[in-house]
Amino acid sequence: MKTRLLLLTALAFTTTAFAKPGWEDDFDKGLAKAKAAGKPALVDFTGSDWCIWCKRLDEEIFSKQEFQDYVKDKYQLVEVDFPQLKPLPQKKAEAHEALSQKYKVQGFPTVVIVDGSGKELGRLGYVEGGPKAFIAELEKVTKK
Repeated sequence: MKTRLLLLTALAFTTTAFAKPGWEDDFDKGLAKAKAAGKPALVDFTGSDWCIWCKRLDEEIFSKQEFQDYVKDKYQLVEVDFPQLKPLPQKKAEAHEALSQKYKVQGFPTVVIVDGSGKELGRLGYVEGGPKAFIAELEKVTKK
């Protein structure tokens, strides 16, 4: 009985994707939160478990306190993940694929900034130099 429970728990964790802490993993919910708060959404199109540059973006920028402090009142964070080791439920995978086509995502990572209606305001990818460099680039692309 104990073994069966452990196997079921392990299976649940391997078949469900989890967004990074502080990030919404449902695009529609994230967009609704952004709209309600009157702020744009920063949408991270990522291959979280296989894309080297995505992992670097997470480790060097998104996980840093400086980045988190900067975005907390300015952006709704949304993750659109395309994992290979932790399969998404079919409905979510289809929704993510539709979003990648809508926003013409050609590679990972792609960070798209959208307003509350989903209109693209700017985009960028991995930026070398840590949070300070990423924030500077984010400010440039959103002022265009």
